Formats: sequence, C-alpha cells, structure tokens
Amino acid sequence: MKRLKAGIAALCTMAALLVGNDAAQAAPPGDRDVIANLWSWNWNSVARECTDHLGPAGYGGVQVSPPQDSLTRAGAVWWDIYQPANYTLTSKFGNESQFAAMVRACHDAGLKVYADAVINHMTGQGSTSYGGTSFAKYAYPGLYSAADFHYYSEDCGNSDNLIHDGDYGSSARNVQNCELVGLSDLETEEDYVRGAIAGYLNKLIGLGVDGFRVDAAKHTSPADLGDVYRRLNGSPYIYQEVIYGAGEAVQPSQYTGIGDVLEFQYGRYLREKFLGNISDLRTFGESWGGMQPSGKSVTFVANHDTERGSSALSYKDGAAYRLATVFQLAWNYGTPQVYDGFTWSDREAGPPHSNGFVRDAVCGSGWECLHRDPAVTGMVGFHNAVRGTGVTGWNSPNGNVIAFSRGAKGWIAINNGSGSYAGTFATGLPAGTYASVTGTGAVSVNGSGQATVTVPAKGAVAIVAGGTTTPPDQVPVTFNVNATTTWGTNVYLVGSIPALKNWNTGEAVPLSSAGYPVWSATVTLPANTSFEYKFIKKDASGNVTWESGGNRVHTTGSSATTIDATWK
Repeated sequence: MKRLKAGIAALCTMAALLVGNDAAQAAPPGDRDVIANLWSWNWNSVARECTDHLGPAGYGGVQVSPPQDSLTRAGAVWWDIYQPANYTLTSKFGNESQFAAMVRACHDAGLKVYADAVINHMTGQGSTSYGGTSFAKYAYPGLYSAADFHYYSEDCGNSDNLIHDGDYGSSARNVQNCELVGLSDLETEEDYVRGAIAGYLNKLIGLGVDGFRVDAAKHTSPADLGDVYRRLNGSPYIYQEVIYGAGEAVQPSQYTGIGDVLEFQYGRYLREKFLGNISDLRTFGESWGGMQPSGKSVTFVANHDTERGSSALSYKDGAAYRLATVFQLAWNYGTPQVYDGFTWSDREAGPPHSNGFVRDAVCGSGWECLHRDPAVTGMVGFHNAVRGTGVTGWNSPNGNVIAFSRGAKGWIAINNGSGSYAGTFATGLPAGTYASVTGTGAVSVNGSGQATVTVPAKGAVAIVAGGTTTPPDQVPVTFNVNATTTWGTNVYLVGSIPALKNWNTGEAVPLSSAGYPVWSATVTLPANTSFEYKFIKKDASGNVTWESGGNRVHTTGSSATTIDATWK
C-alpha cells in the first residue's frame, strides 16, 4: 500500500512539473534584508521588539520560532518546540491571535516575518502538548496516522529505523527516510502528507507570514520539498537547513534549486578566523570549501544549534562574537541573520518560563540582545547603505586588523586585537568629517580620501557616504552603582570607547565609595555616542571580577546624564 501511495505521489509531482507550477520560493528578502533571529522569544515580545527596535534600526525581517503546538516538557527544555504534536497555533510562545497580532505589528514596523517550519517529522515521545491535545507516536488525531510515516523496512535501510552516523556519508535514502533521533519521520512522498504540510504553511501565509526557515530540510528529499513549495500561496521566501558535510550523500547544493540555504560553513570559518587571524578573510566566500553561492545563502555567526556546540562562536565568546557580527554586516556575502536567544548554562535548558509558557524577553535578564548593540545596529544601517557594492581597497597591516571599502559607499576598519590600533587608511570616500556608525566618534577624511583613525581593541570604525557630521562635543556622565565589597576591594568602570579605556582593565576608571554601598564617578564622554560598558571589582592583589550578564549599553545625548545601576 505504501509503495502504491508513493507511486501516486510521484505521478502527482510529475504532473505538477509538466504544467510548470514553479516552486513558490522566488521572493527575496528585499532591500532591507538583515534578519533578526529572535529564537524562543514569545509573540508579544517579538511584536514589541519589531516596533521599538528592529524597525527603527533598519532590520528587514524577523525570524520567529516554530509556531505550531508541540510536545510539552513544561518549558524545561529548548528542543520540545521541534517535536510537533499538531498544526494548531497554540504553543509555549502564545496563541493564534497573539501570533497574528505579532505579524501585524512587525509588518507595521516595516519587517517581514519568517517562521521556523518543522515539517520533516512529528514528535518521537510524550503524550500531551502545550495546547492540551493528546497523541501517540505515529498517531496524531485528525492529522496523521501510522500509514503516513516512514517506519517500514521498505522505507529505511536500518532495522532500528534510525539514522546512523555512517549513513551521512553513504546513504541519502537513510538520511531522508530513517528517523532523526527517534522523531516520527513523515512519509513526504505521500500526496496526503504533502497536502497537510502545505495546508499548515498556507495557514501561516494567510496570517501574513512572508517566508519560512525550513527545519531539517536535509532529512527530506528536494523532490518532496519542491512539491510542497509548489502548493504554497503567493511567493514566500524559503531558506532551508541543510548542514554541509564533506563527502556526504546529501549536500546543500542539492537544495538551491528550490530555495536558499542556511550557510553553516560561514559561522565555522568566522570562528576559526576571529579566534585566529582575520587577515585571511580577504577572499572569504563561495570559493571556500563547502560554501554555497552568495545569492543562495543565509549567513549567521551563531544559531540555537551551533551555540550549544563548538563549531561556531556564541554570546559566550563576548567581544569576538560581537565583532564577527560587525564583519558579517560589512561583508558582501549572503543574506545576514543576527541571532539572539536566551542565556544558559545547561545546554538542554529551555527559556525563562512560567508553567511552561515563555515569559516576556527582558534584555540582560536571561535574554541576549546583540541585535540592539549600538555597533550592530549601526552596521545594519551600513549594510543597507552599501547594498550592491563589492569589496575594494583591502588593507591588512597585521593579522588582527583589516580595512576595506564597499565601493564608494562605505569604509570600515576592524581590530580583533587586544590593544587599540592607530593607522592611516585609504577610505575611497570624499573629504569630510564623518560619524562612525559603530559609535567610535568622528572620522576626518582628507582630500586624498585618507583617514587617520584609532580603532579600539575588539572594535571597529565604519563610515558611510553622506554620513558627514561635525566632531561631537563632550558631556559629563555620572555612573552610580550599588555594589557591596569586601575590605580591600574597589569598584571600577571599563567600556568600549577610549574614555572608558577600550576594555583595558589595567587602566579602568576608579569609582569613589564615599556613598557606600553606592560607588560613583563622573566621566567626560563624547556627546551623541553609543557605547558598551561594565563595572568590575579589583582586590588588593589586582584580581579582577567582572559583573555577570551581557554588556551594558548607553547612548549619550547633548547634555549631562546620570546612570544609576546595581551590580549584576
């Protein structure tokens, strides 16, 4: 019977091809193509972020987590959302009306919405969902029954019906027909299954979703996915998770004819270079092993899978992670994605939640918000401004420092070293005084197009054509932090700009304890400038203790300000 169903499905696919029903994957992200990946954020939080931050910063899209109902683990793990229980839209992130309101809010802010689509499989365990429905493996009432799954010997070449490590190098059949870590693998050759999947995706399209990140695409054949895509309404943007492996039977290039692909090699190479020698990046792109054409690639420095491994950088790498993201937005390869999830120490743990349902995201309190970092948002604007230009004027005075222009539209210098770097560079821009989009002050370009700049440690200076300004004035900023200490330990301030010592703890700004336990200092800083900072403690032996959590962020105005804080 299953062979008969597969034959009927194949005939349906052939008929669709004969009538020329093209796969609905032709809609690119648009002129503003940077995607913020707000992984595991609930719908209300995504809506607010689109309105308050992503839209004003110039992001073009937001990727949201799988919206379908899933296996419930009461929020205790992150991976339950990748085990669908049905296609209703009640999940640990919110309900259907909240999802629809989020899409509308993001559209109103000028962003497209891309949903993470889990369509290769259903759950592999459990019996109840976040929406309160009951199910069993291979039995999902009103949706799928046992006949809709790969679990007969004719489907998978392994007796235990599981994908084995050795299959990746030798058997596309087993990679695509056997079960991935025991998840119920849908028989996507079936016309009914294809229709059910397309029905779910079309429901999301009907609510305004603009495209999909297709999860585990590597584990579904391109022919099956292509048939599903051809059934979709409109022209949703499709980008697929197909992890590259040298010599493997299933390759990303097999999927670029039906959509774009997530470029996993990109993050692997950036980790290698930003923990080593960034001057090697001069030729970075599809000529590097395993990378796909730029126009078919969605790039990322980290995602929820890679940050739990060792193949790529993550927020735990601090300044190197931030700087690699700055480079990503400056370089001319692929559609860039900026990732933010939640902080974690247990790699299995789920996001902050109440009774299993995800709490609102609060930056710095269990949630990472790199997408809000002033240097990153500045580089989103840089990326948008230099769109359509190539890299010119490459300059690398040493292994830690690189500089290049994007045609005549922008110029950037990046310093991955532990100390600041001063030098003179050819920018390719007209004479004038420019504001650095990374918040590092003013840059003067002379009549020869040259600029003499000091690039902070683990920082960047970037300017765009038309971004001229006058040098910023200085304003006093008072820092107050409530911090208890032991005898002989003092509190200091250090940050990302020269006035805050470019993160050099040996030269950190001392705070006074006259109002103990509140420590205070007033520092003169450039006006209208964004920067990051942290408070540190030093004991009598000079040992340094950093406060926990992500870097604090502040933007000075044109007058004196006071910042009141509590030691984290």
